[in-house]
Amino acid sequence: MMTARPSPLAFLLLWISVPLPLLHHAHSFYLPGVAPEDFQKGDPLMVKVNKLTSIKTQLPYTYYSLPYCKPDEIVDSAENLGEVLRGDRIENSPYVFKMREPQMCNIVCRQVLDEKTAKAYKEKIDDEYRVNMILDNLPLVVPIRRLDQESSIVYQHGFHVGLKGQYAGTKEEKYFMHNHLTFTVKFHKDQQTDAARIVGFEVRPFSVKHEYEGEWSKTTRLTTCDPHSKRSVTTSDSPQEVEDKKEVIFTYDVEFQESDVKWAYRWDTYLLMADDQIHWFSIVNSLMIVLFLSGMVAMIMLRTLYRDISKYNQLETQEEAQEETGWKLVHGDVFRPPSNSDLLCVYVGTGVQFFGMILVTMIFAVLGFLSPSNRGGFMTALLLLWVFMGLFAGYSSARLYKMFKGTEWKRIALRTAFMFPAIAFSIFFVLNALIWGQKSSGAVPFGTMFALVVLWFGISVPLVFVGAYVGFRKPPLEDPVKTNKIPRQIPEQAWYMNPIFSILIGGILPFGAVFIELFFILTSIWLQQFYYIFGFLFIVFAILIVTCAEITIVLCYFQLCSEDYLWWWRSYLTSGSSALYLFLYAAFYFLTKLEITKPVSGILYFGYMLIASFAFFVLTGTMGFYACFWFTRLIYSSVKID
Repeated sequence: MMTARPSPLAFLLLWISVPLPLLHHAHSFYLPGVAPEDFQKGDPLMVKVNKLTSIKTQLPYTYYSLPYCKPDEIVDSAENLGEVLRGDRIENSPYVFKMREPQMCNIVCRQVLDEKTAKAYKEKIDDEYRVNMILDNLPLVVPIRRLDQESSIVYQHGFHVGLKGQYAGTKEEKYFMHNHLTFTVKFHKDQQTDAARIVGFEVRPFSVKHEYEGEWSKTTRLTTCDPHSKRSVTTSDSPQEVEDKKEVIFTYDVEFQESDVKWAYRWDTYLLMADDQIHWFSIVNSLMIVLFLSGMVAMIMLRTLYRDISKYNQLETQEEAQEETGWKLVHGDVFRPPSNSDLLCVYVGTGVQFFGMILVTMIFAVLGFLSPSNRGGFMTALLLLWVFMGLFAGYSSARLYKMFKGTEWKRIALRTAFMFPAIAFSIFFVLNALIWGQKSSGAVPFGTMFALVVLWFGISVPLVFVGAYVGFRKPPLEDPVKTNKIPRQIPEQAWYMNPIFSILIGGILPFGAVFIELFFILTSIWLQQFYYIFGFLFIVFAILIVTCAEITIVLCYFQLCSEDYLWWWRSYLTSGSSALYLFLYAAFYFLTKLEITKPVSGILYFGYMLIASFAFFVLTGTMGFYACFWFTRLIYSSVKID
């Protein structure tokens, strides 16, 4: 379990890394699946294979969907819910090493390609698919030296199936496959016990047309790669072509390197961010927005409102008060239930469910409990927390519903339990059908789909009803002022107070507070990189909460001053409109950063981003609503009403 790269301002995140030395030294406490394993010299090391992935198609496939060399029996590793939803399919492989015993030119198998298998390899090479492997829970990486920095090495996750190229002097493009792998296993040795722990798993892939003398047999020795004559593969000068009737021999070397890196810090290689300064810039940028808004809120609260309230309480005449401000004039209508109040209750309840899910997940992640070494853990945690937060969704929607003088709490509970999940599940089902049609391992199996439905109907729905029952039994919140029987007429509004304009303006600042971090999140999802800078993300999330609250309060105050009391839905939509900018940014990211060419992959991208944007709308809208709800109750309870 690792944290983000240290920074000059790392004291802000110092507490995040506190669990690390504890986990390293306290052998009695390790998270499931991430405890260290000691290997003696000669112990077998079993390499597992994971899905084939491509950033061009976003469609994962199982390793054996290509006719690679197979072990005698293929055994699936048990995957958790998150791994299945990610498309992970972890299986055993014919690659078996012995700890600290180097091997040279091991022959895995020999194949003669036919037209079908050659076509399959070519398609995967065209789409730039990578092969992913795992050793001792560490993913395989390819070290690549950066051209702009001599000493800097970046790590690519997995190696490419092959590449396209041309022979010297020809223009015809050919396909070549990587059939020789030079593995490097890095280990940290305990000087007292001589046991070792694996701290790195790297590979250098080569394309080599292997040659041998005579007829092929199990005892055949290769002339291109022979451990007896110490001839190893170091280049791809004579590459292996992918064509019908071509013979392919798969081989590998294994090297072992002792490393100073301790087991507790082995994930640093994968997680270190060369651009952590950008994250600090993101936070500083967001803090500037927050300070600007905080200044406005402070001015409204401490100056304008204080002046308003003190003068109102001095019992000035109605005309004099109206000259100062108009927000007191709507006191008889400001707590009038809005149109479609039932739907607002449902949206607010769902937003509370999202807020609880994200907050708890973020705390666990910051404390290091959702390490990337626990594959699928983050996704599993999100799903389970969403299910259990249904209790708070039902409670908050029923409380608000009762305040609106509602009586049919069961109907509200049912709508809260089904509204968002039904929409998300419908989109997910259609996308899953498209993935299934592509025969991708990313398609969620029927059994997992059934498990999701059981979580929804068996746990989430009952918890929403329990929460709603408890919330509805509570006494209703009393309005600080009485509501008039006849609604007050709203005067004509200035152009800048037009609902659509002010709502769209309100969403810009919350989006501006998170958009830089959003770039890294999208990159980790769609360009398959690890995202583990939850310290930064937690700070940005806190800034998002404050920004949503403050922008809604400011615009709500201006709205009430212009004698427009229809603030309920406006407050929700003001901060919620940031989701529109999120979706537009996702479209911009698609056009500028991704190389997706297949229509199915494009539909998948926009389908998933639509679900994410809808979730962001519900989350930010609820934050803004509760801020405005607190603000209006506060100011109207502070004045004396005749």
